Amino acid sequence: MFKGFIFDLDGTIYLGDLLIPGADRIIQVLREKGKKIVFLSNKPLQAREDYASKLTRLGIPAQPDEVINSTFVMTHYLKKNAPQARLFVVGEIPFIEELKRAGFTITEEPKEIDYVIAAFDRTFDYRKLNIALQAIKKFGAHFVATNPDRTCPVEGGEIPDCAGMIAAIEAVTEKKVEVIVGKPSPIMIQAVLDVLGLRPEDCILIGDRLETDIKMGKDSGIATGIVLTGVTNEEILKRVKHTPDQPDFVFQSIADVESLLIG
Repeated sequence: MFKGFIFDLDGTIYLGDLLIPGADRIIQVLREKGKKIVFLSNKPLQAREDYASKLTRLGIPAQPDEVINSTFVMTHYLKKNAPQARLFVVGEIPFIEELKRAGFTITEEPKEIDYVIAAFDRTFDYRKLNIALQAIKKFGAHFVATNPDRTCPVEGGEIPDCAGMIAAIEAVTEKKVEVIVGKPSPIMIQAVLDVLGLRPEDCILIGDRLETDIKMGKDSGIATGIVLTGVTNEEILKRVKHTPDQPDFVFQSIADVESLLIG
C-alpha cells in the first residue's frame, strides 16, 4: 500500500524511555517487507546518532541516517542560508555542540549575534531571554526556531516545549519568529523525502499530533495516521471530524498499523 513509512518518535514509538508495546514488531515487519522507514523528531536535544542509539537500545535497531530531527534540519538550513552566521542559541548543550561541529560560531554578545535560535530548552532563564531581546530588538538579529510544539509527551503527562521559548522571545521583542524548520515545516518534510527517495503519494506519516505531524503530511500530499498514545485523544479527534484536518487513519497505538496498512 505504501513504500515509505515516516514515524514520529515521542508519543508514537516511545514515551520517554519506554517503548510503546508493539513498536518493535511493526518496524521489523515493515523492514522484512522491504519498506523504507524514517524516524522523525522535532526535539533538538540530541544528535541523530543519539536517537539511533536509543531506538536500538529499546529494541528497534536503527542507523543515524534513518533519523531526521530538527537539529539536523536547522543545521542544513543555516549552512544553506547563512553559512557564516554567528549564533545565540536558546537551547541545551547537545544542540549547541552540534552547531559548533557544523562550523558555526556561538556567542552571547548581543551586537555580534546574527541569528537567535529558539529550541526546546529546560535551562531557559531570564539571562537568555535578555540576550535574545538585545540581539533582536537593538541589533537586528534574525529570529528562527527548531519546532513549534507547545508540549512534549513524556511518561505520565507532558512538559513545556519550544513554543514557550518562542512565545517569550516574541513577547519581549515584538518580533515574530521568521522561520521554524521542524514539523510542520516544508523544510523538514523535504529533508525526509530526500532521505527516502520517494514521492509524497508513496508515503504515510504516522504521529501523535494534529498540528505538527498530521498538518505536515496533509500540506505535503502525504497520507496521515494519528496514534492515541501521545498528545491526541478521542476528544481532540472529535473536533476535527469531517474537516480538512482529519487524519486518514486513526490507530489506538502503533501496534494497530500492522492490521490496517501492512499487506
